[in-house]
Amino acid sequence: MKKILIAFIFSSAFITQSCINDNEDPVAVAPIQGSVVNPNVGGATQPNQVWFDLSKGKEVYTKRTDWDIALYTGNEFKVILNSSVMMAAAKIPNAFNIDLVTPSDVSGLMNLVQVGTFTTDNEAYIDDVKGNFPAGYTAIESVKENDSQNAVYLVNMGREIYSGNVALGSVATGGDLRGWMKIQVSRNSSGYKIKYAKINETSHKELVIEKNTAYNYNFVSLTQGKEVYIQPEKKDWDLCFTVFTNTIIGAGSYVFADFVLNNNVGGVGAYEVKVPAQTLGTEAYNNFKSENIDPSKLVYNDHRIIGGNWRNPVGTNGLEVYGDRFYIIKDADGYYFKLKFTRLTNTSGERGFPQFEYKPL
Repeated sequence: MKKILIAFIFSSAFITQSCINDNEDPVAVAPIQGSVVNPNVGGATQPNQVWFDLSKGKEVYTKRTDWDIALYTGNEFKVILNSSVMMAAAKIPNAFNIDLVTPSDVSGLMNLVQVGTFTTDNEAYIDDVKGNFPAGYTAIESVKENDSQNAVYLVNMGREIYSGNVALGSVATGGDLRGWMKIQVSRNSSGYKIKYAKINETSHKELVIEKNTAYNYNFVSLTQGKEVYIQPEKKDWDLCFTVFTNTIIGAGSYVFADFVLNNNVGGVGAYEVKVPAQTLGTEAYNNFKSENIDPSKLVYNDHRIIGGNWRNPVGTNGLEVYGDRFYIIKDADGYYFKLKFTRLTNTSGERGFPQFEYKPL
């Protein structure tokens, strides 16, 4: 009888710890209490991409210029550009031999394959800003099974991280130009073969990359000529702090600082909670409980739900974090979190030092 009683107490405790409310869709409790986080974005030039795991309270960061393209590891064959350094790409008409492409063949394209030219036409040269891969549009078309159908692309390598001084309260998202390359990607069994060269070179280099399905993508640095480690494994990060090439309605592609993406490819969903004008934002955040979660609002096909919506860099009162909103995140393991931003700058007013707090629900 004593053993039965102990087993009953243990199982009851487990049930209590495993869900917040007693309904048909219990909310799993994350193995963390939440915290205040200062992601290492790196200051006003925002040199780092920070990959943060909410359930572990762990961050990994890499330089924005550490990679150039990402190769999707799922069933489809997709090539993603590094939008954090303003990369862009366009198919070179009637080009299927990479070694025969010369600068004169692409001189007209070079004026078009740009980010931030305030024309909607340049949206064709960047990837789907929603990040809805593998279904979304990519500047480099899906890699065909028939090698003869995989064209050569002109790639604008974007910009280096800015190395000069930045005025207090401002940001510098790009420095010197990184030049131009030509690239041709084909399938190699279950992986990829990449041919690449500088635009003026008459011979190319090759990389063969096998898909690693533990990750969303295999990352490649064309400038270093090798595969590189960038993102943690697909379930080991939820949010990315980064510079990001987004679009402006009527003005085409444009680069944004202080951007936050959620790992939608890895199964992370998010939605924004807007606080009514008559309610204090902090009070609404503190009072938000698991029973207030609306799963129908979670968005999985757009990684910009947080984006730049959490801050106002040109407010009449100066730089500010919006106090009338916070975010609900559901990670790939089913854990829910509430998250609000508390800072855009450091105490000196320098950009690139964001802060947020979050708690499991």
